[in-house]
Amino acid sequence: MTAHDLPLGRQVEYPREYDASLLFPIARANGRREIGLEDSALPFIGSDRWHAYELGWLDMRGRPRTATATFTVPAESPNLIESKSLKLYLNSFNATRFDGAEPVRAAMERDLSKTAGAPVAVAFGVPTVDRGVPAASIDEADVDIDHYGPPRAQYLSAGTAVVEETLSSAALKSNCPVTGQPDWARVSIHYRGPQIDRAGLLRYFVSFRDHCEFHEQCVERIFKDLLEHAKPQALSVEARYTRRGGLDINPWRATPGFAMPLPGRDERQ
Repeated sequence: MTAHDLPLGRQVEYPREYDASLLFPIARANGRREIGLEDSALPFIGSDRWHAYELGWLDMRGRPRTATATFTVPAESPNLIESKSLKLYLNSFNATRFDGAEPVRAAMERDLSKTAGAPVAVAFGVPTVDRGVPAASIDEADVDIDHYGPPRAQYLSAGTAVVEETLSSAALKSNCPVTGQPDWARVSIHYRGPQIDRAGLLRYFVSFRDHCEFHEQCVERIFKDLLEHAKPQALSVEARYTRRGGLDINPWRATPGFAMPLPGRDERQ
């Protein structure tokens, strides 16, 4: 599949049989160059955790089977997986017969790993709903806001007192760079370092509101801007995007030394 064949933003025929060629990779390097990141010297570790709620296939007797699944794509993979192509790919299982659930899981793990260019973990099931790490919401910060894009890292600042805390906001919204459709998320940051000004942080998150960028790239932009403008010694950023087309995505980026966040879903997911 070439960029001309990208299914995002146009009408496509519903797949009638299993077809791994429906998956569309997007080079991470393209978006990273825009924000001054190089794959050879990434300042973070991380992953993109997908939850799939609309998954089914036929057993060998033609009876429908249904499931949910979690896919974990490493941030160091050369490619991210375009979301509509992932949905079409998963739909291609619907009318195909498989001899049990494990061949389905193994096929998805093989195909997604090939598309991402790195090992992708596939497991059936999605995590239970939780509220993530206990965090202080910044959404009621006493601030007037009049800028909604492009993102302004200049809003970020920090004081002199060194703290360790977790802050969150449900106000993060960006837009699909192809269709312009809105993407909503709750973003959480855990950091140790100079205390971040909460009003400025909220203004910064809201400045993504009219911005067009893929989910994964938004999180990497947030991570880089915080690292440069707030100068924490340790930083973790996770965004839990709401579901679209039976899929939600949860990109996470952190300075080395952090453990991957425990799997979980927000109420809006």
